[in-house]
Amino acid sequence: MTTEEESYKIGILRQTEREKQLWISRKPQAKQYTQNFKMAESASHERTEGKRIKESTGQSIQDSSVGKIGGDFAVKENAEFLAERVALYDEIIAEQKKFLETMPKEAIKITLPDGAVKEGTSFETTAMDIAKGISQGLADKVLVAKVKYSRRSAIPFKGLINTGPDSEEGADEKYELIDMGAPLEGDCELHLLTFNDKEGKMVFWHSSAHILGEAMENIYGCYLCIGPPVDPGFYYDSYIGEKSVGQTDFPTINKRTQKITQEKQKFEKIVLTKEQALKMFEYNPFKKQLIANKIPDGGYTTAYRCGNLIDLCTGPHIPHTGKVKAMECTKNSSTQWLAKEGNDQLQRVYGISFPTKKELTEWKHFQEEAAKRDHRNVGKQQNLFMFHQWSPGSAFFMPQGAHVYNKLMDLIRKEYAVRGYTEVVSPNMYNCDLWKCSGHYQHYKDDMFIIDVDEQEFGLKPMNCPGHCLMFDNTIRSYKELPIRYADFGVLHRNEISGALSGLTRVRRFQQDDAHIFCTQDQIMQEVLGCLDFLAYIYGLFGFDFELALSTRPEKALGDVELWNVAEEQLAKALDAFGKPWKVNPGDGAFYGPKIDIKLFDALRRQHQCGTVQLDFQLPIRFNLQYRTVEVVEKTEAEGEEAKA
Repeated sequence: MTTEEESYKIGILRQTEREKQLWISRKPQAKQYTQNFKMAESASHERTEGKRIKESTGQSIQDSSVGKIGGDFAVKENAEFLAERVALYDEIIAEQKKFLETMPKEAIKITLPDGAVKEGTSFETTAMDIAKGISQGLADKVLVAKVKYSRRSAIPFKGLINTGPDSEEGADEKYELIDMGAPLEGDCELHLLTFNDKEGKMVFWHSSAHILGEAMENIYGCYLCIGPPVDPGFYYDSYIGEKSVGQTDFPTINKRTQKITQEKQKFEKIVLTKEQALKMFEYNPFKKQLIANKIPDGGYTTAYRCGNLIDLCTGPHIPHTGKVKAMECTKNSSTQWLAKEGNDQLQRVYGISFPTKKELTEWKHFQEEAAKRDHRNVGKQQNLFMFHQWSPGSAFFMPQGAHVYNKLMDLIRKEYAVRGYTEVVSPNMYNCDLWKCSGHYQHYKDDMFIIDVDEQEFGLKPMNCPGHCLMFDNTIRSYKELPIRYADFGVLHRNEISGALSGLTRVRRFQQDDAHIFCTQDQIMQEVLGCLDFLAYIYGLFGFDFELALSTRPEKALGDVELWNVAEEQLAKALDAFGKPWKVNPGDGAFYGPKIDIKLFDALRRQHQCGTVQLDFQLPIRFNLQYRTVEVVEKTEAEGEEAKA
């Protein structure tokens, strides 16, 4: 399909003389990727910059409109701040170790996945001790541990705030990842993770990002910004003034990272007060801004050291840099601080790493095979579509491509007829009062194309849902009409940043098989199942396998928590009834409602975010959408009969 994404959205309409509202609609997922540079189309990156393996906590940056803060910069190898930072670190960590020695040493029980129970001592026994007690071979393979405490002997530091996007809440209520060398704090369940585990891979690549950051700092004296893992690999953003980093710099960087891995530098965690953190990173205006805006006065944050690199980070990390046996730079690009136009330009360097050289060789072969199947190359070879610099992110479909495009639309239209959808056509541009009413203006304006018309703001539509609400509200509705399923192939525009554009997978102008279903609350289950069946049928025709995930309420969400809980419960019940395995993706819902994300696999088993089924209780409230209930209709009909008599 030529669509960028597919999604169905469900919500609640207000019943006349009642309070509950329900609305089902279909809408593409917003802001899914960061700058989406693919390693030969190997994988798509999450749009949320730096989103690692855990959800962010702490305060958000209050003012992202910071402009230029990097200042004058001169490239300098072995910059003075490296030694000064290490000296301060040594001073603070010495005092911290003395403090940790005062923690209670109590007998604890460590339960392993097979039910075996190991004895230990709080704030003394580590996950690595447990691994070595099982076998040295296991100890050599494990990278990180996952722990769930049933009882803690003590909590050394309370009120820790993460200055980056990689911390986790609720450590006492669920599993948390910890360093292999971190002392266990009480009775717990313990899992030992290797590179074969998803979480183990992400920690491995996160640590590799720190190795890359250390090399960049030592070579250029750059100001590091963020360095998260992606799947696969990692990247680091840094400020190097006017200098740009390119392919010709990779051999120098690779040589330095190889030296770092050979030194087997230990990863060590330190807890810092806000004042200590500001002093440690006083040379780096980007880190200072994160610290100033995210850590409250009197709060704490954490950093990690390997070699002479010290960076703000929640961790955890692999035991030492020697675990990385094969590592290379792969891509480079430029981006803006906080992904905001007008801020300082940063240099982004991507990399890949593995525990063995064999795995790196296999990965390179995979990239070669993926490049052969790159849809951008296939599109050119088969003369299906093209792009032009005068309309970036907007595909030109050639005659052969248009033929395929229209055949796919015909297929979907036939299914619409079978499944009870009615196709509508809605405007491409609306007065921004519409987007203010829907909430998109407040939450999505930066991703819209805004136009001045007669001294009023208008916006090209990035989604169809508000327009469909106007169509529903055009006449008095009865419960007898519900559900109403509107389908729309309308042209959508989204103001994606230029660096994120990538063939047909990330564009600024697109169409999609987009539908919004208006129904009563007791129809939700059946409608969600219908959406899932529709998606499964279409994907099945093309041989796609897929996975399901329930994305729940994000930190910045519209509406009452109770409504969100009801919506999430409805989607969870529908997923259970659908019968395919699913998982929870905490905090990744849209700002207006939870959603079911469908990620499908291509011929090379690469995963792609495609369809979503979204339940939205907010728009019907904001647009005051209503229908006449059975009681109202029966009363009206009865009154009509009496009038005739």
